[in-house]
Amino acid sequence: MVDLPPGPRRRTPGLRREEVAQLAGVGVTWYTWLEQGRPINASTQVLDAVARTLRLDPVERQHLYRLAGQPETALTADVTRVTPEMREILDRLDPLPACLANSRCDVLSWNTAYGALFPEIVAAPEGERNTLWQGCVNPRMSATLADRDQDLSRAVAIFRGAYSRHSDDPGWQDFVRRLSAESAEFARLWARQDVAERGPRDKRFKHEALGEIGFRITSFDLASAPETRLVIYTPLGEESRAAVEWLMAAG
Repeated sequence: MVDLPPGPRRRTPGLRREEVAQLAGVGVTWYTWLEQGRPINASTQVLDAVARTLRLDPVERQHLYRLAGQPETALTADVTRVTPEMREILDRLDPLPACLANSRCDVLSWNTAYGALFPEIVAAPEGERNTLWQGCVNPRMSATLADRDQDLSRAVAIFRGAYSRHSDDPGWQDFVRRLSAESAEFARLWARQDVAERGPRDKRFKHEALGEIGFRITSFDLASAPETRLVIYTPLGEESRAAVEWLMAAG
């Protein structure tokens, strides 16, 4: 419900142009020019007010910023957007370990194989259910990186690339502060300011019960959930594949 005076009967549903302008606290002429894509001077605060009034989703919000000639805001992943369809895809990927993660490395959802391979990650409290956090802070994980120096350095460089799109986000700032305080190793790598892009790569892990196991890591961006990706661990060789199946059977 919105606080608007009664008006004549509507021929089409939704807010009138005048009502949008009133609720967003802008002039009708200014809002009309915005709709028409005319050059106007629009602050991010005003654009945010219009976006809230119209209840725009992230993609529509980006379009609004483009209309106003403003730099596009970073699209963020919404944890609540793990749909039943995404959940089914994860489940059907078993026995390939797979998860849904956002650009901050938060693990949003996972399948049975992933949970068996990384039980510490999936059991971590919200805010620490994060691959970068656990890799830096938790030295007693069941599966630790075999080439820790190289892989962790790359992970921090990829994270910095994502951080550049969210540097004014208090949530991201707080994550970096907390992780820097918890991990001197992360703080050292963060200070190097290296930047890297994501891409397919091989990783080997030392498992406390199974020895060394290897995976090809492949990720796919999800168009329906901005900055959310499906990450799949494909075993390198039959020994690694058998190791995953053993972990799943062992519960």
